[in-house]
Formats: sequence, C-alpha cells, structure tokens
Amino acid sequence: ADVLIHVVDASGTTDDNGREAKGYDPVGDIQWLRSEIEAWVFGNVERRWPGVVRRHTATKAPAVDTLHAQLAGYGTTRDVVQRALDTVVRTQLIEARDNLSQWSTDDLRRFVGVFLDQRFPTIVALNKIDMPDADKNIAAILKRYRKQPNVVLRDGVSEDNIVLTSALSECFLRRMVKQRFISYTTGDDDFVSLDDDPALTELRELDDKARRRLDNIRDLVLFRYGSTGVQDVIVRAVEAVGFVPVFPVKSVVNFGASSSDSSSAAFQDCVLVRPGTTVREFARKMHNQLDVNYVGAETVGGLQLAEDDAIVAGKNNIIKIATTAQ
Repeated sequence: ADVLIHVVDASGTTDDNGREAKGYDPVGDIQWLRSEIEAWVFGNVERRWPGVVRRHTATKAPAVDTLHAQLAGYGTTRDVVQRALDTVVRTQLIEARDNLSQWSTDDLRRFVGVFLDQRFPTIVALNKIDMPDADKNIAAILKRYRKQPNVVLRDGVSEDNIVLTSALSECFLRRMVKQRFISYTTGDDDFVSLDDDPALTELRELDDKARRRLDNIRDLVLFRYGSTGVQDVIVRAVEAVGFVPVFPVKSVVNFGASSSDSSSAAFQDCVLVRPGTTVREFARKMHNQLDVNYVGAETVGGLQLAEDDAIVAGKNNIIKIATTAQ
C-alpha cells in the first residue's frame, strides 16, 4: 500500500467493536488503527535493534542507510527514510540523529511514528456526515488534528487529509442514476431529476419516497458539504503521495488509448506512478514485454524521450512506447 484510507463513523453510532452505540467518540478508532500499525512496525525493528546498532557502529554506515536496510521490507525508499530523519531533527524529537547507539527505546519509537507518517500517509474519511451528532464529532476531530508548524502529526493524521463523506448517499445517487431517475456524476454538488427539468424526458418520474430521500441528500449533504465526498477521498489519497498520472497512447496525434480492446477513444487509460519514475520504468510497469522489446518513446509533438527521463505531470506524461513487436 502507498496510502491508507481509514473510514470512520463520524456519527458515533458504532463503537470500537462494530456494535451499535450512542455517543461513541470516533477519535478512539483513529487512535486504535495508528497504535496497531505503529506497534507492529516498532516491534519488528526493536527486536533486531541491538544487532543493528552493533553493525552500524562497526561499519560506520550513515544512519539513513542503516535504517533504510531495516525498513526496506515496507516498500520504502531511501528518500522516505531521509525525510523521516530530517523531520525528527527539525521537530527536535531526537537529538543524536546520526548516532544510533545513543538512541533510546523512546527515540526509536518516535522515529517509527514519523517514518509511518512519511511512508503511509493516512486519509481519514469521516463517514455518515448527515447523521445526528456528526457535526459535533467533526468539529472536535478537526480541532484535535489542526496542523501546527514544526510539530509532528498527532496520531498520524493531518487536517488536510480529513475528508467528510456520506457513502450511503453516494450509493443511493448511483442507484437512482442506474434506474434513470436522475442525472448525476460522482463528485457533483447536485443532481437533476425530472422535477428539476421536465425537458429531460429520458428520466423517469420519482415516487414520493424516493423524492423525499433525494431531497434529504440534497439538503443535508450536497448543499451543505458540496459533494458526497467519496471522490474527494480518492483525489486526496493520490495527492497525498504525489502520484503522477500517465496516459499511455497509441498515437501522440489523436491520443488514441492503449487498451486491450483496441478502442480509439482518447485517453482511455491512466496509470499512476511514483514521482521520479523514468520512461523505461513506466514501460516495465505497463508490461514486461514492453520492457523486453523496448525501442523508444515519444510524447506530444513527436518529442523523443530518453529512457531515463523522469515523467513529469503536464510535461511528458502522455507517452507512446515503440517496441520491436510493432
């Protein structure tokens, strides 16, 4: 995983055991997930720590290299470990950054916490925002996780990564679209029914029950929060890790998509890659045969791309890959 999405019942009507409740503090769910992940990673590192420190001292290796070797199993890069080290210094959590032999158990635990913030950013989807008590809990959560300069994240949560959602409303709206009662696109701030526009004769007439439910969704969710928040969660997750969208095409003239059904639709495919991914690495990610038979790549305007060119959004992220098989 590159990013975690934690769906939390903002209404407080579900407790930590999944049972119906009233007045439960959803902060408990946020803290529980973080503590479980942190305890898992810390436990794995702490068990090997004495031997790690001995080797680190004997080889005089940089702290970042020693720590990266221990954390590589979590799919991390050296840059992520370096950012975590820089953060613990900037926030004055650990004084002896490079001398691991002077780290206490608490120092190691603090570093693991900061590392998790960097490696697994967490998006908190506060769900059931249209339920009673949700407003009170949302306000308390936003206050608790308000961002502060030069202070590490509390429970691994940033206010920027808290998204208000109503998954049930989104599901109902999609069902109404499928049954041709409304016109609506995920992420929109409103829908249109036959009541709103009688000219939309392709839509069916609503019954009173559906009309009341749609009115409630419009008043309590869409007008109040701007959307159901479901799409916002995905967008925020992609933004949190800084992924770059790449569009593989068959032609850089008409942008016909590279797809298994040979469709000519433009930009039919989109692949998310990590920042710094090169053109050749992208070809390998798409399919091993593209890598084996790789000849070259080009982008808009017929500009040829070197295989070690880093992919940059808005610059060279529309790519046609040429192979010997073509």
